[in-house]
Amino acid sequence: MAFEIIFILFGVFVLFLILACAKVIYQYERGVLFTLGKYSGTLEPGLRFVIPILQAYTSRDMRVRVIVVPPQDAITKDNVSVKVNVVLYFKIVDAAASVIKVNDFMYATSQLAQTTMRNVVGSITLDELLSQRESTSQKIMGIVEQMASSWGIKLHDVELKDIELPNDMKRVMAKAAEAERLKQAVIIRSEGDAAAAEKVTKAASIISSVNGALHLRTLQSLNDVASDPSNTVSFFIPFDVLKPYDGYGQEEKGKEKVKK
Repeated sequence: MAFEIIFILFGVFVLFLILACAKVIYQYERGVLFTLGKYSGTLEPGLRFVIPILQAYTSRDMRVRVIVVPPQDAITKDNVSVKVNVVLYFKIVDAAASVIKVNDFMYATSQLAQTTMRNVVGSITLDELLSQRESTSQKIMGIVEQMASSWGIKLHDVELKDIELPNDMKRVMAKAAEAERLKQAVIIRSEGDAAAAEKVTKAASIISSVNGALHLRTLQSLNDVASDPSNTVSFFIPFDVLKPYDGYGQEEKGKEKVKK
């Protein structure tokens, strides 16, 4: 009887020990295993056994993470004060390095991104910052990834989320944009006037070379105006209309003299 009790207790102890040692690592995780305080390997997904007291492990999520860097005050190369914030997309590719080489990789990456962003913004002008956001993001990404790679971190993308300008600078830029639009409008209007003058000159040349063409054009214009009963029409007779009658009376007198 006593032997059976001891056997049952031993079986319960073994079962408890197995359950205590058994650890489940999910597919998106990796476990960093330490034996007597020393790194002894990385646990892959699945059922793994960790000996209590002698061993310990820390899991790391290998999925893509997002860090929103809060707005940072920065001064551009042309001495304009701006507020810029970025969004970082990254993931852990080396679980052991993210545990052993850095205390808090999220905080460290965020601080590194803030410092890098201020330095990059300070090396370019405001126009470059506004018009070349993609290249600015790539510069920040390259510097951050170069330093964070030693922590087992790989960046997927860096995006400039927002660029906030002072109100005075916004007004100045609005005036500059308005002046540029007015300039374009004047140029377009001048080009239109030049093209219209060229076409009118060509049309006048064609009309003047054909007898009666001006009269037909006048009648066509009168027809267009007279289509609305409320319009008042002032009819002007062009000289071209009178050309066929020029010298008509003199020709008749000449004929009468010849008959006499």
